[in-house]
Amino acid sequence: MNYEEALAFIHGAHKFGKKNNLENVYRFMDFLGNPQENIKFIHIAGTNGKGSTSILLHNILKEQGYQVGLYISPYLEEFTERIQINGKHIDKESLASITFQVKKAIENMVLQGYDHPTEFEIVTGIAFLYFYEKKVDFVVLEVGLGGRLDATNVIANSEVSIITSIGYDHMAELGNSLPEIAKEKAGIIKNKGRVVVYPQMEEVVQVIRERALKKRAEVFLVKRESILHKKKSIEGQIFSYEGELLSFPNIETKLLGEHQLYNIATVLKAIEVLMKRGYEITNQAILDGIKKTFWPGRFEILSKNPYIILDGAHNSQGAEIFYRTIREYFPNKQIILALGILRDKNVDEMLKIFLPLAKEVITLTPNNPRAMTSIELSEKIQSMNFNRPVQAINSIEQMVAYIKQIKKEEIIAFTGSLYMIGEVRKNLKGL
Repeated sequence: MNYEEALAFIHGAHKFGKKNNLENVYRFMDFLGNPQENIKFIHIAGTNGKGSTSILLHNILKEQGYQVGLYISPYLEEFTERIQINGKHIDKESLASITFQVKKAIENMVLQGYDHPTEFEIVTGIAFLYFYEKKVDFVVLEVGLGGRLDATNVIANSEVSIITSIGYDHMAELGNSLPEIAKEKAGIIKNKGRVVVYPQMEEVVQVIRERALKKRAEVFLVKRESILHKKKSIEGQIFSYEGELLSFPNIETKLLGEHQLYNIATVLKAIEVLMKRGYEITNQAILDGIKKTFWPGRFEILSKNPYIILDGAHNSQGAEIFYRTIREYFPNKQIILALGILRDKNVDEMLKIFLPLAKEVITLTPNNPRAMTSIELSEKIQSMNFNRPVQAINSIEQMVAYIKQIKKEEIIAFTGSLYMIGEVRKNLKGL
């Protein structure tokens, strides 16, 4: 099996859909030899901020000298981004050989009358085998969707669980209220475990506390006042942190937006929990890990002449954060907004937040079967009495040509879907 054949096998499993319990995942892991039982995990759930939180933790632990696995989704440009160790993507040969091993296990599993694993379950199994074979010290494990019934929740224990910002997304699967969604996310809390919680609304915190109480787990709430914002520019931010074990008068980060400071505070609280558990993590490793963290597609400034901004805001909460961050760094400016959105999102709500920023809109079709087409999205925008120019763009070539003709003083921001951001980034780098 080569790399292309491995991807074809993985993506071909989407037809097996989703399951409403973890029974088949446990069975799948049995057929793989339960590699997850020999790995230390940091497990991360939430609506927004999971990726930023994951990469920050990965980088800090890497700076300390640990071998750190990272499992994330979706990828931006290359499938191998999803499985990394110390910043290096899984190589294509390893992916192919482990996928072949997994395929054989699945054939045996199906032969015995069990259900075929889903695509996400298969990728999770591949990641666990890879991390086990490489004998990593930690795996920073990002939930795919929800938490309670996510394939990653097959793990029995975690060094620490983290719940990032919770908002409205995937309501068909997770519920229509914040407490319902929070209950699904809180499903990652383990027996006698530890959970770090990003600053949340009280109704969300209450649900998390109830789950933790049932599991006899410790809860560590991140306080907004632990952060003091000192300086910001388009190059980055400087702030202070005052926690239980850690105190920093000046932390530098390249990540933009106030929300990223709370993501970092959440990471620092998790580091404190790990330190309490006896892990060595120095102040220098923490500062260097944060300073070196760059996260593509999350309010990323791709160019300054004109300004080209990439941000994967893919739900209402993400749209609000994008709106605030644009206003924070470009006050009183109207921008060209390049939008691509999946049809199963709360499109009307997202557009109500996005459109006041725009003096002009171009629409694109994200590379995903759930996507609204650029024409559908442009028609939707025009039906909302948006009285500024709207143009549907139907190809990458057309988009590149559009970018080349805009004035150097303009600001154009691509947002609405991470699936679109990856394709745009791949084609605009180096323009």
